Amino acid sequence: MSAADAQFGPEAERLLAAGRAADALQVAEAWCAKARTSVAAWLARASADMQLGRMDAADRGLEAAERIAPRDRRVAFLRGLVDQHLGRTDSSVARLRPLTAGDGADAVEAWLALADSLWIGGRTDELREELARSGPWAADPRHAMWVARGASATDPEGAASALRGIAESSPNPVLRRVAGFDAVRLLDRAGRFREALDLAGRLHRDGGPPFDVEAFLAPVRMQRALLAGGRWFTPQPAPVEGLAMLVALPRSGTSLLEQMLDAHPAVSGIGEYEGVRLMGESLAAMGRTGRALSQLSRPEAIRLQRAYLDDALRRRRRGARWMLDKTLRAWRLLPALAAVLPGTRCLHVVRDPRDMAISIHLSFFRPDRDGWTASLEMIRRVVEAQESILPEALSTLGLPHETVVYEDLVADPAEGAGRCLRLMGLSMEDAVLRPQDNRRTVHTLSHAQVRQPINSSSIGRWRNYERAFGPEWDALVARHEARRASR
Repeated sequence: MSAADAQFGPEAERLLAAGRAADALQVAEAWCAKARTSVAAWLARASADMQLGRMDAADRGLEAAERIAPRDRRVAFLRGLVDQHLGRTDSSVARLRPLTAGDGADAVEAWLALADSLWIGGRTDELREELARSGPWAADPRHAMWVARGASATDPEGAASALRGIAESSPNPVLRRVAGFDAVRLLDRAGRFREALDLAGRLHRDGGPPFDVEAFLAPVRMQRALLAGGRWFTPQPAPVEGLAMLVALPRSGTSLLEQMLDAHPAVSGIGEYEGVRLMGESLAAMGRTGRALSQLSRPEAIRLQRAYLDDALRRRRRGARWMLDKTLRAWRLLPALAAVLPGTRCLHVVRDPRDMAISIHLSFFRPDRDGWTASLEMIRRVVEAQESILPEALSTLGLPHETVVYEDLVADPAEGAGRCLRLMGLSMEDAVLRPQDNRRTVHTLSHAQVRQPINSSSIGRWRNYERAFGPEWDALVARHEARRASR
């Protein structure tokens, strides 16, 4: 062990174990600066970045670690996890599969990560082969969830029962939540709607402390107040070229639209890229939010723009001229987007608020970050907040945009996708209308749905849960119907 490893290693490890990722990152960065060839330092830095949701930064750090130690199992494992998150399924599987050899704890973790990559990537035949293979992972409590998932296609009732049992008895809160929402999905599919809704409610209540929805919506209210007087700042950097962004709430149809447009040879989906979130955090740290956005200098704005584009370009598919960012955070940071990334083409996606709300509530979201999904009441307040600024804010901020109604996109895919492509100066391609043929991995809750042909099966889903919706939803529904009628 080098002197630098001895100096920084124990502290970085302690902070990571305590969940203090930001502090661990500072220690790891100092460690890397002092010992550029220390694999342990780069691994600590990548681990901190991963805890902070900075997957592109972690990817860069792991590339550096791999150059130093190309056969290091720890590097290969973390690279497999990052590849999985970035939708690089082939690479993830290739890195993780060899690590399952052996009988240690690292083989168990590698197998579990491999199963996740195969599941998300839709490689169900390979997943069944892995489930038939014996190994130390079979003794791990998490293995039972994978057995149930593997059986969900042939024995959905038995799988739902097994997953529900895990959700009710496992001491692992993350496992309880993941297995539970898998059971919710199967119960919903079986028409057991009351059981699905009741189980989702219990899982949300088990998710942690109450979520402060008022604090979550404060930036949106500030946007609305400032935008009432028009745009109060002048964008400093040059307009970006070749960037489009989906501006929407989750479960509104963004995965379908992304998969359709990504099938165009000139468009590359870059997934739920964290660049907008990091840009917002940087602006907050600089004191350049709200009205103070007008004080953002040209050098500051250019630096932030470059930081966003550098990692976005790493994700862009070779040969594509356009990047499509599926961030679900942009609607809360539209002024920042207009100030730092002027010229971005925005695709505002909307859906019947009741269909969207029930789909959100019955799905797995992180309670610390998306705790507003825990009740239909909070979801309604978030939808109302978004509707209070969009799409008018996009016009006020000078961001070129199109509004895409999910129900209309399903009814006439060529018309809806065609308007989006024209906004980017592109013409229609036949492949856009066959998103099920797009082999790209979608690392979202919709990773299975987007492998199916365009269909209307999820439209009107809210009626299965009609008892959960009262007259407080009427105004949102009327606004949605009026938007559809005006198109």
